[in-house]
Amino acid sequence: MPDNTKEAIIAASKELLQKVIEVNGVEVNSIAGVIFTTTPDLNAEFPAVAARELGWSQVALLCGHEMDVPGSLPQCLRVLILVNTEKRAEDIVHVYLGGAKQLRAEINKF
Repeated sequence: MPDNTKEAIIAASKELLQKVIEVNGVEVNSIAGVIFTTTPDLNAEFPAVAARELGWSQVALLCGHEMDVPGSLPQCLRVLILVNTEKRAEDIVHVYLGGAKQLRAEINKF
């Protein structure tokens, strides 16, 4: 879980983006768009800044907040990467890092 600082949000966002594209063999030029969400307690920076810093200049980016559900995981960053691919859904590797590992422990490989 990143701290609510610009540096921590950018670092966590970069780590998650890089891991997802690495384990799935995604080429940046095949990414149509990325949707980032954070829990409301993470608001010091837009996670999309990390994608721009990685050189993703032609990718559509959108940031938003998750619903503030009582008892849900705090300080959580999520990313949905929309990729042009021939892979089947079951061949996509979903990445959960840090405290988010508990959200899908049955499929988490990291």
